[in-house]
Amino acid sequence: MDWLFSTALAEEGAQEAAAQADPTWLQEALKKFGETPGTIWIAVGVLIVLGVMLLVIGKTAKTWTAKTVAYGALAIALSFVLSCIRLYRMPQGGSVTPGSMLPLMLFSAAFGIGPGLLAGLAYGVLQYFQGGWFANIWQFALDYLLAFAALGLTGLARRLPKTWGLYCAMAIAALGRALSATLAGIMFWDTAPWASLVYNGTYLIPDTLICMILALLIAKPVMKILKSK
Repeated sequence: MDWLFSTALAEEGAQEAAAQADPTWLQEALKKFGETPGTIWIAVGVLIVLGVMLLVIGKTAKTWTAKTVAYGALAIALSFVLSCIRLYRMPQGGSVTPGSMLPLMLFSAAFGIGPGLLAGLAYGVLQYFQGGWFANIWQFALDYLLAFAALGLTGLARRLPKTWGLYCAMAIAALGRALSATLAGIMFWDTAPWASLVYNGTYLIPDTLICMILALLIAKPVMKILKSK
């Protein structure tokens, strides 16, 4: 029995020694990943997304015509005017409007993702000057540049079936805006992920539904005008 007991103690000691041994090369190489704050990863993600956006915009530069610029400017202006009419305003930013995202969404659906992203970026800057918050460049990028540039994702409607493609693309664009705003809440306002998602959904869900209802009424004639030569 003493021999068995001694053997068990020896095995336990060997296991403890192994656990305290120097980390492997792979563990050491990946150690920094675990030590890197989440805010740094979000900042890296912002840079990557901005880079992809600039690449997409650059590839579509040749498609910009006087007509595209004119309709883009008109869409930005209409969206800005509608954003000034706030049906309900959240205490920490964000509001329900009478379809302020719709002009930019229809412009993106008519002219594509590239022009839509650029128009959304310009609109995001206007939203900031309308009375936005600035903590640092990363928060500004998430809350304004990326959030509103995401409306350009409605351009996906050009590759989806005509019957439901526009509304699916609108939902994707709104989800992109919600994701960007949620990350900003987590990163800079010390908000729990679920709380940030619920907060942004409180105004974005009804705002998106209003846009979709209005699109049911006016999308066809407006898209016909935008696509006319």
